[in-house]
Amino acid sequence: MPGDTALSDPLERTLELAGPLDLRLTLGIHGHARPDPALRFEASGSAWRAARTPDGPVAMFIEVIVPGERVRARAWGPGAERGLEGLEALLGLDDDPAVLVPRHAVVAEAARRLRGLRIGRTGSVLEALVPAILEQKVTGAEASRAYRGILARWGEQAPGPAGERGMRAPADPAVLAELPYYAFHPVGLERRRAELLRAVAREAPRLERLAETAAGPGADPAEAYAALRRFPGIGPWTAAEVGARAFGDPDAVSVGDFHLPDLVAWALAGERQGTDERMLELLEPYAGQRGRVVRLLEASGVAAPRRGPRLAGRRIERL
Repeated sequence: MPGDTALSDPLERTLELAGPLDLRLTLGIHGHARPDPALRFEASGSAWRAARTPDGPVAMFIEVIVPGERVRARAWGPGAERGLEGLEALLGLDDDPAVLVPRHAVVAEAARRLRGLRIGRTGSVLEALVPAILEQKVTGAEASRAYRGILARWGEQAPGPAGERGMRAPADPAVLAELPYYAFHPVGLERRRAELLRAVAREAPRLERLAETAAGPGADPAEAYAALRRFPGIGPWTAAEVGARAFGDPDAVSVGDFHLPDLVAWALAGERQGTDERMLELLEPYAGQRGRVVRLLEASGVAAPRRGPRLAGRRIERL
């Protein structure tokens, strides 16, 4: 394992694999910045991940030690035991990619090449919801700056060697809930998103319980999506972003995304421009697995032609 750990001995767990597992393809969806303070990949494909559990922060080093056969994780921090308990879910080891029946050549080719992509789940609603709120209607650069700023100011140093590498665990929702809205101004949040962030942080215990019935194979997340959307400011895009990450919903489609309709229209129909309605029409044959198709298309490298200038960024704190 990289690094000299003169710290407390980690807990460790090894799991058997029933097929290929690509950690970058599977865990990459949980990254929200470049560089991301809570998720890093080694050149070998191994992953460092910092997270927050009900028991406190955890940092894990995850590596496939025998390709297609065995994966191992080592964990540090008060949340180490709980983090390892959720390892199978996080890596999507109970996910069955074979349930997807490709109906387009591009999907069939992506599924063949990217067999290591699994639909995993964190079971942590706030971990997915906070960055989704930060990403609402802004450029990726603005969202990344806000995400890194929040982790730097109110997150915690990740336990063990991950912390020595500068990694940070997400902020405690209780801390975020107590902050005034203007405390988020220096990291680039205007009042609307800041107030929404505070509101969901105040409801963190209730929101986290949504994953108990919405996450995992065969689960029906409809009620959890409805509960999320009762918050003013959380629409279908934000709810789907949470569903894809916290619930592991293979059907989650982020309606309202700036780039996704063009990508799907180009990949599945050769059309240069798409709309949400056209995207959903093209994905209809994959009902139940639409999110998996989108993940495969995104990871495959297919890209729709650009149709205009990039959205200009803003500096909220200068306004």
